Amino acid sequence: MNNDDRADYAPQRAPRLGAWVSSVEADSPADDCGIVPGMRIDTINGVVLDDIITWRWESADDTMSLTVFDPADGTTTPCELERDLGQQWGITFDDVLFDGIRTCRNACVFCFMSMLPPKMRDTLYLRDDDYRLSFLQGNFVTLTNVEDADLARIIEYDLEPMNVSIHAVTPEARRALMGKNAARGMEVLERLCDAGIEIHGQVVVCPGLNDGDELRRTLDWVEAHPNVTSLACVPLGYTKDSPRFTHSFSDEPVEAKAVIDLIRPYQERSRKATGSTRFQLSDEFYLDAHVEVPAAELYDGYPQFYDGIGMLRSYIDDTESVSRSDVALIHEVDERLSTSDTKVILVTGEAAEGVAKGLSKALFARTDASVAAIHNDYFGGNVNVAGLIVGRDLLAQLPRDLTGALVIIPTIMLNADGYTLDDVRRVDIEHEIAERGGDCLFCDSTPFPLVRSLAKHLGLR
Repeated sequence: MNNDDRADYAPQRAPRLGAWVSSVEADSPADDCGIVPGMRIDTINGVVLDDIITWRWESADDTMSLTVFDPADGTTTPCELERDLGQQWGITFDDVLFDGIRTCRNACVFCFMSMLPPKMRDTLYLRDDDYRLSFLQGNFVTLTNVEDADLARIIEYDLEPMNVSIHAVTPEARRALMGKNAARGMEVLERLCDAGIEIHGQVVVCPGLNDGDELRRTLDWVEAHPNVTSLACVPLGYTKDSPRFTHSFSDEPVEAKAVIDLIRPYQERSRKATGSTRFQLSDEFYLDAHVEVPAAELYDGYPQFYDGIGMLRSYIDDTESVSRSDVALIHEVDERLSTSDTKVILVTGEAAEGVAKGLSKALFARTDASVAAIHNDYFGGNVNVAGLIVGRDLLAQLPRDLTGALVIIPTIMLNADGYTLDDVRRVDIEHEIAERGGDCLFCDSTPFPLVRSLAKHLGLR
């Protein structure tokens, strides 16, 4: 997946419709044809350009026909483009969906959007359920809004893997969890499996709703469908604004351990039969049950890494790897920080506090370093991950006196516009930390990128 496949669907403003050109490569076929940033491509080979998938499908040959709208004069012009073997067309778009995002038609009782605090920016309340984003960037979708034409397109274009929120397989449990449209999702999923489309599945496990015997029925169904090459079981997350939930597995270690024990036989059978674990539990289950996360080989190459499957194991292993491979650079960074009497504060969420402390210990032998695990007062409930830290919690919980401190903050807190979820700007965080006498480094705070970002920040690389 490259950066052109990704889109930010929590911006400050709603994205505009249309295939708008954001950049054009110099001396490319698009440049030669006079296409410039700010123009809009309406059709390709006579087909309405609705998304990046259509663009790739229709632009696969070495010639193509476009109709291009120029807002500068309001004209629409036909263009014929040709390219040499292996040459790129030279066009980048400002989004991957040109006709708008397809929204959710479900009423899931565990929907995080229904638990958001009031008066957040409008785009955060957008409940997307778009099969195209499932293929393009790994979003989980329920398939309940997939029409027959969409289904045919998925199969014809071989859009796999699809990432599907299954949650339960019996009609009664699905309807109780998801609402009246739940049956359509299962129908589409069955047809995708019959067509041989690879599926990565997900189950949000809710205490008393789809755990226990109901979860076992779901696992049995997945076990009988080899097209589902991985299944992620993640625990219910809730906020203080949840209209229904006040506890989850994070509050019940024994129940969390029961889920681990329930899934273990499925994992063992799968490994014995195929060499793949296939059935995966999110990191939260192991944290909640106070059980060590599995070894890396049991995560099958981390097919659902961004669903919280194996992040802690990867972080632990990367800490060990960077400690061995970047010894000289780590020593240089540590030396520079310690001799300048810089105090390092590594920001993370409470869920990752333990592994962040391990990284801090590995990197900073001489430097005064600490981990600031930010408690999420804004969302409350059992929300404890770094990506949901908000600006006001961060600033409220950092020391008032940051003289001589370097505060390392994970960029996953920010959207593409540089805002936290509570609309605090990155520049305002940087300004506030400077006002308290400190310095600030926003970066990918996983081990390898962190070391390199620190070195660059200190002028060592």
